[in-house]
Amino acid sequence: MVGTGIGAQRGILIRNGEVLQLAGKITTIVLDKTGTVTKGKPELQEIISLDNRTENDLLQIAASLENNSEHPLALAIVNAAENKKIKLMNSKNFTSIPGKGIQGNINGKQYLLGTESFMIENKIDIGPIMDRKAALEQTGATVMILSAVSAGEFVPTALIAVADSIKDNSTESVEMLKNLGLDIYMITGDNSRTAKAIAAKAGITNVLAEVLPEGKADEVRKLQEKGKVVAMVGDGVNDAPALALADIGIAMAGGSDIAMESADVTLMRGDLREISASVLISRKTMGKIKQNLFWAFFYNAIGIPFAALGFLNPIIAGAAMAFSSVSVVSNSLSLKRFKLAKNNDKANKSIFKENDMTSTIIYVEGMTCNHCKMNVEKAALSLEFVKEATVDLEQKQLRISFDGSDKEIEAVKHAVREAGYQPV
Repeated sequence: MVGTGIGAQRGILIRNGEVLQLAGKITTIVLDKTGTVTKGKPELQEIISLDNRTENDLLQIAASLENNSEHPLALAIVNAAENKKIKLMNSKNFTSIPGKGIQGNINGKQYLLGTESFMIENKIDIGPIMDRKAALEQTGATVMILSAVSAGEFVPTALIAVADSIKDNSTESVEMLKNLGLDIYMITGDNSRTAKAIAAKAGITNVLAEVLPEGKADEVRKLQEKGKVVAMVGDGVNDAPALALADIGIAMAGGSDIAMESADVTLMRGDLREISASVLISRKTMGKIKQNLFWAFFYNAIGIPFAALGFLNPIIAGAAMAFSSVSVVSNSLSLKRFKLAKNNDKANKSIFKENDMTSTIIYVEGMTCNHCKMNVEKAALSLEFVKEATVDLEQKQLRISFDGSDKEIEAVKHAVREAGYQPV
């Protein structure tokens, strides 16, 4: 109870005691790329024309096709077109092939937009453009190929590069997990070059690339078959089977509801550093349990023989029994004093940088419990410029550290208000 309580105070929701016990035995962490290692908000980086069409013409075609998709990469392309005030066209016969790409007709012309393997499956010659595609992928961008029908067959017409930057704390988080002796894997549907470039930025060497959504659970199973105790970390709908299959499923708050429902642990702040905190809390809790068992058996091993032989006064025996219980409970409660140590100098620099940001306190009415506390913190942290948010329930205060001017405070108040609470 104390262990799960410490986790809840940090925004780590642990489903039950069995999960808390197993978390300390994890040997391998599998991190989904999009939304976990990266910010999950990709942006269009570059469009390379392979024919005589302009970049805006190609963006109009790609955005018109992707407007029918809900994929994060599709959203990046559509947003780029809207920012340039490009009018989208109607697409017909739209088809989405998960993990590969899309196809559709615009103004009577058929287009394909997707991965290298998607083009190869449709017998499209992409050999001449592979060097340019590889150069873009070396930077960590996801490169899609747009092909159109010309002279009765599909030919590549554009390379579209979309990039999703890694989270500010991903590198630090990976280093903290490595310091705990854990093996780190990153899993993604991206091709190997892009995946390795992004993984390298985060300090991850083990990469599972070109994994289709339905294949994530299979990759987790393969690691388990090697005798590893696997924790899967993700936030999307397609992560749910892998989260459910893993020994410990860890979901990032702000992701899909089905991911959080499938997971054993939910990180309400969406901070990867809390994974190492979860492992440390588990190990410390299990250490306390072992101490309690030792002292309980120690007292009884000495006291019972004396009592059985009549050498122990019943009053003293009762007092000893009470003292045994009190010592065990006291030892458990001492876990509350457990503080997670800073990782290293890099962590301290990160905290120093955060302390240089603007900080303020907002009084919030309507908070009554830890659930309210987490809701308010989550609402504040949903804003990109808010780097830290902590609630003091007793004082009814929300303390935030943010990057920006005082004008941003109103945006925080609005987010808290939308969550159902009343900022003053």
